[in-house]
Amino acid sequence: QVQVEESGGGAVMPGGSLRLSCTISGLRFEDYAMGWFRQAPGKEREAAACIGWTGTTTYFADSVKGRFTITRDAANHAIYLQMNNLKVEDSAMYYCAPVDEYESNRLCKPEETWGQGTLVTVSS
Repeated sequence: QVQVEESGGGAVMPGGSLRLSCTISGLRFEDYAMGWFRQAPGKEREAAACIGWTGTTTYFADSVKGRFTITRDAANHAIYLQMNNLKVEDSAMYYCAPVDEYESNRLCKPEETWGQGTLVTVSS
């Protein structure tokens, strides 16, 4: 059974930074692209950032390019999302998940395997 645990969310002011962490078990980590997905109230869940199997390719939503960085740690079955220059519109529940469909810079669709998420609130 796949288990996902996210952490690192919080409340920050615009322009601030947060680093989200995720550990995942129950699957062969090295076989999956992984991603961070987010859902704001009243909106559909969207892919924020994804990283390929080897960690050498990525996908970012246009709205986060240049501000977010995603990395993965194979030894610890973990992925991380460094979020800088946060904006009010980045406020959302953030989830990490294995990716079902992935193309570097073009596509990132999750498998429907969700943890509890971690809440990011950006406000002044």
